[in-house]
Amino acid sequence: MNSPRQSCRALALLLALLLSGPPPIAAQSPAPGPRFAAAEGAFPQDLKDLRKWDAPTVADLDQDGWPDLILNDHGYGIRILWNNKGRYAKPYDLLMGDIHGVTVADFDRDGRLDLVLSRGGGSGSNARNAKLFTVDRDRKFHPLDDFPDPLETMRGRTVKFTDLDGDGWLDLINFAFPDRSRKGASENYLYRNDRQGRLVLGDTLPPVGGDGQKTLVTDFDGDGSQDLLLYGAGQPRAFRNAGDFQFREVTATVLPESIGDISSAVELDYDNDGDFDLFLTRMQPFEAGETFYDPATRIWGFYSSRGRFVSEPLPADVVLKLENYHTTWPHTAFYLGETGYAHNFRGETHTGRSFEIVNSDALGFPEQLSEQGGYLGFIGNGTWRLAVDTWSAATGVIHGVREYPAYPHPAPRYSLLLENRDGRYVDATDRAGAAGLANLAGAVVADFDNDGHVDILALPRGNLISPLAATLLRNRQDGTFAAVPYHGVNTTDLGSIGMGGAAVDYNADGKVDVIVGNERGQWQLFENQSAGAGRGATIRVGHSPSGAASPLGAVVSLTAEHTRTVRIGNSAAAYGTQFDSNVHFGLGNFAGPARVEVRWPTGERVTAELPAGQQTLNVGDATPITTK
Repeated sequence: MNSPRQSCRALALLLALLLSGPPPIAAQSPAPGPRFAAAEGAFPQDLKDLRKWDAPTVADLDQDGWPDLILNDHGYGIRILWNNKGRYAKPYDLLMGDIHGVTVADFDRDGRLDLVLSRGGGSGSNARNAKLFTVDRDRKFHPLDDFPDPLETMRGRTVKFTDLDGDGWLDLINFAFPDRSRKGASENYLYRNDRQGRLVLGDTLPPVGGDGQKTLVTDFDGDGSQDLLLYGAGQPRAFRNAGDFQFREVTATVLPESIGDISSAVELDYDNDGDFDLFLTRMQPFEAGETFYDPATRIWGFYSSRGRFVSEPLPADVVLKLENYHTTWPHTAFYLGETGYAHNFRGETHTGRSFEIVNSDALGFPEQLSEQGGYLGFIGNGTWRLAVDTWSAATGVIHGVREYPAYPHPAPRYSLLLENRDGRYVDATDRAGAAGLANLAGAVVADFDNDGHVDILALPRGNLISPLAATLLRNRQDGTFAAVPYHGVNTTDLGSIGMGGAAVDYNADGKVDVIVGNERGQWQLFENQSAGAGRGATIRVGHSPSGAASPLGAVVSLTAEHTRTVRIGNSAAAYGTQFDSNVHFGLGNFAGPARVEVRWPTGERVTAELPAGQQTLNVGDATPITTK
């Protein structure tokens, strides 16, 4: 006989299959689309339900040709998953604690990759500067000393390596959540590389409000310089690179009006015209005290933050099952019954906790919530009550709730596809068949079916009480999209919230796979098992011919019947960057030679030919100009 947990998981899997059907946003694709399945045996299966931060980071840290993973379990630590020729090892803990943005590159030109990890500031009580590491090709990490003028202390958020001045040396974007003690002074720092491998403060961008430091590095006008889009809280702001480390705000002339609540931004050339368009995911964040209830499954969930939440009576069984209950230290205590005695959890309390309570062990409910934490009590007549009083967000799911008052949820936010027309973005969402995608947390763009046209995998925010089913928009090869039914990128971690994902060909089979991370859920790797997919090609980009420029930020174009374009480092990661210099292209059924062009941020260019039938091509210098 199945246990209640097994039965719940079976029901969740069934719901995931049902929910992964196509939403009514576009006509259905005439042919089977990409298919994914969990990468059994190639990815650790014992990753627990933990809080997350941003999209996973893909980078070949040991430079062996196989992309590794950097996973940020927010508040727990940074974990490295080494890729052993298509199989990921168990996580290696690099740095424990409150970490936010992650960026990777060889900024000092010593031939080794470096990491910058942005540390949180304890809501303003513990401002710190970022930590720097370098990693050898034998997988050993070494802390780097700070610079003579140290990186600023802050409530760290966004760090991104990029060549802002086109000199071949990688600079650093280092943005903070505004600290009230700074009294409005900007904490959006731009660090210039002094061409000796040291980062010195070069300038700042204007201050932003709240969580408005999310950043996309792109190129609005196609001039080869790295422009910046800041978003998150309020309306996004666009800054054009004017050269000499100067940026000019061009929001009014570049972006449409009234597109706030952006959760992620990613560039893509969806119409293969050579310039970069934008896909903006948008969502309404949960409100403190917001609840969710499904009468069909009798599953109820709650979200609380920055204070006290007390539920309405919860009609439920004698034994109450609470799943994936999340609070953070120091408010992890959980109290039962009228006397409020502490429930003794086994093991650590950072991961989501699932447990059952018999009503006779939790009789009554305290008149005063004297301590911060969670409270649960049986209040008679077949009903229970739950309360939480915490500073950081608290969430959880309860099974077997027979009824609960409906919550007036805020209006959803819908994502946008913006087409680049001569440096100005216009809304192409409806025309391209990408409308109707509500409350998305992130996106992954890649050519999943290898037909030569980029597709969009849209990742939902979710509602805590249902499986999270992504929406896969397949490019119809004419600049419009159709939803793909039953693609397989679905997660069943109840109590989790969608976060982000990344594209990676982890097993080098020529098809793009996906890794997804859910806040308060697990990391999951989905292998692309599409049958009948077109031929894939991988362009392995090195340094520029002079050795002066890193592959990061290089723009790679491949022409085979038509031209498709990708920037190295592009992703929807809001606070960090990817660095996979193995650039994937789909060739469809094209059997002839293809033309490849690589343009580095320094302006250097190389053209090469991918011979007919060949799947990989190396372009650029394998070794940089070094400082050591």
